[in-house]
Amino acid sequence: MGWILAVAALLIAGILIWLVVPYSPARAQFAKLITHQIDHTNTQNGTITPADIADLPRPVQKYFQYCGFIGKAKMSNMSIHFNDVDFVLTPGKPKLKIKYTQYNSVDELQRIAYIDTHLYGIPFEGIDAYQNGAGSMKGILAKSITLFDQKGAAMDQASLVTCLSESLFLPTMALQDYISWQEIDETHAQAVISCYGISAGGIFTFDDNGAMVSFTTDDRENTDTQGNTTKARWSAICEDYRETNGIKFPANLKAVWHFETGDLVYFDGRDITVRYDVSK
Repeated sequence: MGWILAVAALLIAGILIWLVVPYSPARAQFAKLITHQIDHTNTQNGTITPADIADLPRPVQKYFQYCGFIGKAKMSNMSIHFNDVDFVLTPGKPKLKIKYTQYNSVDELQRIAYIDTHLYGIPFEGIDAYQNGAGSMKGILAKSITLFDQKGAAMDQASLVTCLSESLFLPTMALQDYISWQEIDETHAQAVISCYGISAGGIFTFDDNGAMVSFTTDDRENTDTQGNTTKARWSAICEDYRETNGIKFPANLKAVWHFETGDLVYFDGRDITVRYDVSK
């Protein structure tokens, strides 16, 4: 009996050490994906000029001017760090406090994001990726237990339209041929993104100053942690623009599912740091 208890104690100690050490396979995978993304990023040359935006819808042109992008160097990629996020993993369950880091690139369209939090004191990590036209979302508990790993056509389109929703944060992306624009009125513009044989679209809404206040699409399906899918309208909400280094960026970003039963704000991010032209 004594040796059994000793082995059990060693196993428990080993598990506890594994959970508290900084290393995790998911974080290492995220770093590898980011390295690949940066290595395949081609530099965008020159600055953003009035001529670059002349063919965009008027509200989008006004957004470029309001945010201060005219005259700035064309960005090749972007990182966004959300240090304070209220996140709903499962509707009806308590919100999680998470840290969320993402990298987007322009030329070879990619988006890689990493979630870092805890579930009942146990590390929980997520990797949300769009590379080579394929979208995926994986959740890992205790650094080694895969809770879900979502892939497929619906995830490909969802990831693609997410890139579109963020295209104005990385404004060089909005100038690429894979995004087409159509003006609706003074404060609304429709956009369609087409890559790797699939397309997705949505509507951007702006205020009278030119700030983007929302993006809404019907081209996403909600997939829960059990793999069940629900067709629902989805929105990204931008609030509280602030200026840093001559560029305005929203200080609060939300993601909302508009279910028939009511709206679910499942991502509410604050304390945001944005960097352009990120290198290793």
